Amino acid sequence: MRLETSEQTAHGIADLVTESFAAEEVAVDLWNAGDARWRVSIHFRAAPDQDTLRKLVATAAGAEAAKALVFARITARDWVRESLRGLKPVAAGRFVVHGAHDRARVPAGAVGIEVEAALAFGTGHHGTTRGCLLALDRLCKSMSRPMRTPQPRARKRSAGILDLGTGSGVLAVAAARALRRRVLATDIDPAAVRAARANARLNRAGAMVEVVNADGVAARKVSRRAPFDLVFANILLGPLQRLAAPLQRLTAPGCRVVLSGLLPVQASAALAAYRACALERRIDLDGWTTLVLVRRAGRRRAVARRRPRS
Repeated sequence: MRLETSEQTAHGIADLVTESFAAEEVAVDLWNAGDARWRVSIHFRAAPDQDTLRKLVATAAGAEAAKALVFARITARDWVRESLRGLKPVAAGRFVVHGAHDRARVPAGAVGIEVEAALAFGTGHHGTTRGCLLALDRLCKSMSRPMRTPQPRARKRSAGILDLGTGSGVLAVAAARALRRRVLATDIDPAAVRAARANARLNRAGAMVEVVNADGVAARKVSRRAPFDLVFANILLGPLQRLAAPLQRLTAPGCRVVLSGLLPVQASAALAAYRACALERRIDLDGWTTLVLVRRAGRRRAVARRRPRS
């Protein structure tokens, strides 16, 4: 399926289709065609229902874009590997996300993160992932020293960092490499879990990054590692709102919570859901918004004391 449109619309269509199909069934390719036009090409393992796809695209980009879709049957190839091969390195602060073919192009002093061709979202080229990396780059300046997190009695030591909905594991690997801290990464998609583990090993972070298959934050491994002092949640507004209350209960006072996967108009709704946190920074990039929140310190309950009777 092919379409040429604006950059924001191309990203929106790619995200919607990716979320609507199993990871192993589709491969998405985006590139700049010049003159403010972008081409989105989506390859399916099996022939999709064209009417269903047109309706899906119409919800994201309107009826005209849906009518402009072009479908064609092509020879089977490893389209994920082909699409990654054409991607150029992406810099986000000290981080450079690249493929194996650009390993030698990582500048000295940069934290290179190599992404293996795999069926999982998050190569660093999307505005949401880049926004999170830029947020991490700035946080690294204040988190270079190990943070002291209050430890409840009879509880295991905090994992420190949680990457919720890790995708290809780029953020987990970046945090582990830059901060030299242990990271717990989770994803609901088994294919993403496998890809994240492979990328962690590829980037010599396998010992610091544990990737588990989990839906939300209710998994026992997540609760056992709490409280966290840094959380990434690069998902969508709906899941971010549903997870707001349980996720905030797993954070330590002063914890940074990095939310992404948001359109600019959705930022206020996300902030309203995370009432225990204050906005520290907002990053708008490529039509997407990343929010950096800080967990407020809990207030002590005032104890009313009765005055002695005279």
